[in-house]
Amino acid sequence: MLHAVVSGAGSGVGQGVALALVQRGWTVSLLGRRGEALKQTVALAGSLGSKMDTYPVDLAREAEVSKVVGAILIKFPEVQALVNAAGTNIPRRSLAELSRSDWKAVLDTNLNGTYYLVSELLPVMRRQGGGSIINLVSDAGIRANAKAGPSYVASKFAVSGLTQAINCEEQKNGIRATSIFPGDIDTPLLDKRPVPPKAEARVNMLQVADVTACVLLALELPSNAVIEELVLRPRALF
Repeated sequence: MLHAVVSGAGSGVGQGVALALVQRGWTVSLLGRRGEALKQTVALAGSLGSKMDTYPVDLAREAEVSKVVGAILIKFPEVQALVNAAGTNIPRRSLAELSRSDWKAVLDTNLNGTYYLVSELLPVMRRQGGGSIINLVSDAGIRANAKAGPSYVASKFAVSGLTQAINCEEQKNGIRATSIFPGDIDTPLLDKRPVPPKAEARVNMLQVADVTACVLLALELPSNAVIEELVLRPRALF
């Protein structure tokens, strides 16, 4: 049985990945802050929802993450894949208006939450002799841009470095890690921008299915290969 843990599974790319995996026969543990949103993902899976379990959790809280992962591992002692798709940003994000509390909130979720899950599940993957970790980063984790804001940019640069470090240290244990760097994606996170983009702009952005396909590509490669970094942007329209 293939088992994946997917964070941010209540919406956006996390939801898309969870649904795609369960359609391919995986059992999926859904993590997210909002329990009702996770239940909606299960509902969207239809009869395959029986292969999903929901775990509401605030990834910024280390103790909560440890407790939830402990509960998951009691039911599913092995984890073949971890997909870190959870992420957040704040409307007041420029350096001129960024508060220290907002800076910390973004780093706590985007970076620390990712690390907490990696830290909890690496020992499992080492024991079983392999596993895949997919981190949804952002092209703001390659080069800063003003629309993302410094807290988001810093968090994503750090997640990219964490992914590289996993590959440096853990490939000898059969564990591989991938950073996916998408451009703008039409997801609910856009609503947290100071001025959310209009519908006509969102149509030309990447869609959840585009990024989900990249996650599946990384996961479904033969175990002796790894996509370390994958940059994805919408094709230019002329």
